[in-house]
Amino acid sequence: MRLTLARHPVTEIKFGDETSLDGTALSINESELRALLLEDQRLESVGLDVVRPGENCRAGPVFDIIEPRAKADGGSPDFPGVLGPSAIAGIGTTHVLEGAAVTVVDCRPTVTARAAKRSILEMSGEGAARSPYSALQHLVLTPRSRADVPSHSALNATRMAGLKAAVYMAQAARTRQPITTETLGPIGPTEPGREGLHRVAYIGQIYSRQRSPEIDEHIFYGLNTTGMLPVLTNPNEWLDGAVLPSYDTSLGGAETYFYQNHPVITDLYRRHNEGELNFVGAVASISGLDNEDRDRLCQVAAHLVKWGLNADAAVLTKHGGGVPHADMAQTARLLERMEVSTAVMVSDMSRDRRVESALLFNFPEVNAIVYCGGGDTKWTVPAVERIIAGNPQVEEMLAQSQELMASSIAGVVNQQGASHVRAMTY
Repeated sequence: MRLTLARHPVTEIKFGDETSLDGTALSINESELRALLLEDQRLESVGLDVVRPGENCRAGPVFDIIEPRAKADGGSPDFPGVLGPSAIAGIGTTHVLEGAAVTVVDCRPTVTARAAKRSILEMSGEGAARSPYSALQHLVLTPRSRADVPSHSALNATRMAGLKAAVYMAQAARTRQPITTETLGPIGPTEPGREGLHRVAYIGQIYSRQRSPEIDEHIFYGLNTTGMLPVLTNPNEWLDGAVLPSYDTSLGGAETYFYQNHPVITDLYRRHNEGELNFVGAVASISGLDNEDRDRLCQVAAHLVKWGLNADAAVLTKHGGGVPHADMAQTARLLERMEVSTAVMVSDMSRDRRVESALLFNFPEVNAIVYCGGGDTKWTVPAVERIIAGNPQVEEMLAQSQELMASSIAGVVNQQGASHVRAMTY
């Protein structure tokens, strides 16, 4: 199973007469893209704005950030189970507009100013300097649903608009020669030439059952994870559209862009290609609803790694709050007892900076713990000249000079390896 990423750097996005990629400049036919998105009858209007690095601009609340990608013929479809037919992702060639992003704003009128602070696109200032998203060229979408559309359906329409726009933009690169290419795979426990190397697996939670998913919430191949058990996957699937973030940005701080560039998976691939280890595969899991659910999910995930992938080491990450934290630790403890060495990635969600508040497990066997940053760092951000907001009350909040937590700025804090803050001992 091979995935080739054909990368096309983008240093400018602008509106023009046709959608095309000329060197590193992407021109977008605004009316054509808007017409495509408004084919969804649930949408009343769609705003399209170009935002550039360093611009005195703030947008929010961020619903999702997506790297524009489009599949070449002969491989997997674009976002299988969501935009494309059901198929296994991660096969063939994917054209990538590197340096570009589609940022989608949640425009529901019921979103309060307080809720909007969960995820803000900050393009200038000290807070923006900590986010990789501030260095990208953004097409910001503000899709507004019709008044009679239920909230869950409005969120689904918002999700679909972002994905459609990302694929539309990247299709401009399909006839262009990429600047660089990267081929990932094949990998697996039976790949030849890997004798003597540690066999390392990845277990990643993709959802927390602390919140019931919406019936039309696309998380794993278009499904909402209801009734899901841990699933054995090829890492390419994660990078190529199989996994999408929850509608609720408070549960983990992941965006589609994050999954497309998953730092744990890409680093394991790097070390695999350098001959340091044998990356044998990945398990997609969720956290449990109660103790019985937790026991079931943790045991299945551990056994897939041990017996399905024949791994002797595993890296684990969580998605969500305290319950996922405990589930991850329990899975790691089961693996350690099966003689599979583990490393778990944790984040401190407490705001009083006390170890006692952050300590959610204490298993002697689970002793390789990587701290990936907390959300309690704060910055005072100035008023900005340009606001792109989901509704008037959010616009008023975003315009002000205010104190923002690190967890409020998209891209700064992430529970799964993409954080840009870390703990220091003074």
